[in-house]
Amino acid sequence: MTGVAIRGILFDKDGTLVDFDATWSAIAQRLALEAAGGARETADRLLDRAGYDVAQDCFRADSAFAAGTNADIVALWYPDRTPQERQRMIAHFDEVTATEGARCAVAVSGIPHAIARLHGDGYRLGVATNDSTSGAEKTIAALGIAQMFVAAYGYDAVAAPKPAPDTVFAFCDLTGLKPSEIAMVGDNGHDLEMAHAAGAGLAIGVLSGTGTRETLARRASVVLGSVAELPDWLAGR
Repeated sequence: MTGVAIRGILFDKDGTLVDFDATWSAIAQRLALEAAGGARETADRLLDRAGYDVAQDCFRADSAFAAGTNADIVALWYPDRTPQERQRMIAHFDEVTATEGARCAVAVSGIPHAIARLHGDGYRLGVATNDSTSGAEKTIAALGIAQMFVAAYGYDAVAAPKPAPDTVFAFCDLTGLKPSEIAMVGDNGHDLEMAHAAGAGLAIGVLSGTGTRETLARRASVVLGSVAELPDWLAGR
């Protein structure tokens, strides 16, 4: 997946563009307490089940929180609800996470400058997240970088979200680029798995989120500290 001409870049959102822990800890706590009926111990168990380490106050790599969708969280936390009730809960989660995720969004250091430079260099930029499409759009708007992206895709914008290749294909359909001309950038394994499944030109791991060098290296073309390093790395290929 190296040595190819890259013309488009898809970015994961949380942990890649957005500081995962700073943005999502309070929101996860709120939703878990709601699911637990206000019971702190029950909420902590739900958080742990979804991938939040309460003792360390951080999210675990490749967990439901780090890599899944709101539908995955609802399935974990509300296993006895009917399909209709789960759909209502998913809609509720989508609304809360879109609104609060944008309101609380903290950019990874250097993101605005890096995105502006990549845009100026002529790359077509998109967001590929397992959050909702509304959440992605509101967040990049809140960060002041939306005008530099041609599209934002949430789990609800494609038939199958990450790690399926659908989002890469949708981005290619929109931009006219080939998968081999796309770089996928993310902080978790499912980001890189999507890149490989789609035949993307590059699968780039970043250490700014929940993933570690160990969890990313075996699937990545390269592992960078953050997106802030990406313009120079691409320029030096």
